[in-house]
Amino acid sequence: MRIELMKSMFNTSNIYFLGSKSITRTISSAQYVASRARDPTFEKYMDHYKKLVKVIAISDLILANPNKNPPSVSLDFLSRLSQRLHLNRGAPSFLRRYPHIFEIFYDPTKSMPFCKLTDKVLEISRMEAAAINESLSLVVERLVRVLSMSIDKSLPLRAIFKVWRELGLPDDFEESVIARNPQLFLLCDGNEPNTHVLKLVTSYPSGHFTAIIEDWRVLECCKEDSKVDRTEIQCSFKQGFPPGMKLRKTFKAKVKEWQRLPYIGPYEEVGVKKRTKSGVKGLEKRAVAIVHEFMSLTVEKMVEVEKISHFRKCFAIDLNIRDLFLDHPGIFYLSTKGKRETVFLRDAYERGRLINPNPVYEARMKLLYLVMLERRGLLTMSQNTVNEEDDMGNEGNSQISATSVSSNVDRDQ
Repeated sequence: MRIELMKSMFNTSNIYFLGSKSITRTISSAQYVASRARDPTFEKYMDHYKKLVKVIAISDLILANPNKNPPSVSLDFLSRLSQRLHLNRGAPSFLRRYPHIFEIFYDPTKSMPFCKLTDKVLEISRMEAAAINESLSLVVERLVRVLSMSIDKSLPLRAIFKVWRELGLPDDFEESVIARNPQLFLLCDGNEPNTHVLKLVTSYPSGHFTAIIEDWRVLECCKEDSKVDRTEIQCSFKQGFPPGMKLRKTFKAKVKEWQRLPYIGPYEEVGVKKRTKSGVKGLEKRAVAIVHEFMSLTVEKMVEVEKISHFRKCFAIDLNIRDLFLDHPGIFYLSTKGKRETVFLRDAYERGRLINPNPVYEARMKLLYLVMLERRGLLTMSQNTVNEEDDMGNEGNSQISATSVSSNVDRDQ
């Protein structure tokens, strides 16, 4: 399938025809990533999201000083961390670029400048924390599901720390989620010094959990005007390719053949697969099922490839995670913006919008809107509440998305 995908992405200039034979250029992994079909919607989103990541890193440092009134950090401290935070032009320049988020003030008692968060951002932070606390039952189930997909129903705690924000866990989840649910979770020492493993105490019968993709299959079959083949869709994934991606007949045939392969759910036990051609394809489809379910459990239906790679062995995925995303562009979209590889779950989005937004996601989109404003609107925007600002930004639209935020900022330019 990889070869057909590469042929569909490359121009004919990459193939030489010599009589009845053809010779294809050998390309590197980096060239393969660069040659993939781009999706403008996700790429535009990542243009702004890479800035949001830096803003969140600084905000976390500020909020980590709750004893200070207001919570703040010195510019000297941030300047020393400029390289680690990837602030190419230095901390003061970056902070002044986002006056809707950061305020620089001079502390006469310490004779040095400090940085704090604006009232808008503090309110957004409270909204996100409240949304997480109100959904703690969902957070607990989310963590149980992730543990249930692992081979031995356990995961290294450091792997969970990598994705705690993506899973919508509270920043004190060790206490508020794990310690308060001893009937579900057990935190014990790992095999290596100073490592911990989170284990699932409760055992669930087979079929207790239903994967998100299985719910989609049921909905597709139950539609009044459904024309799907019920014998085929029971093993299929929803496909949606990047706009402008040319799909050859051979590639379409390969996708159709792959869709028909037997499906093993992410919560099902699986035996040892033989390293035959059919066995490897089965392992690949199960890997797609596991990663699809994992991403469905995230707040924004997106995650960095490096972070999800920490779960590869625990989920018994004997494949390169990045290659898995590249081989299935109809299910996942891989972006390399911001010196990081981020993957999106395609079927969770429609026209750039998260189909089923949640309160935590909406709070984060409010912060993204402020990031995209940069210095615009300083003279026209009053210090209103965050809800009033949201009404202005979305013009009555209750769903906040990458597309709607981008269109509003473009209008302000």
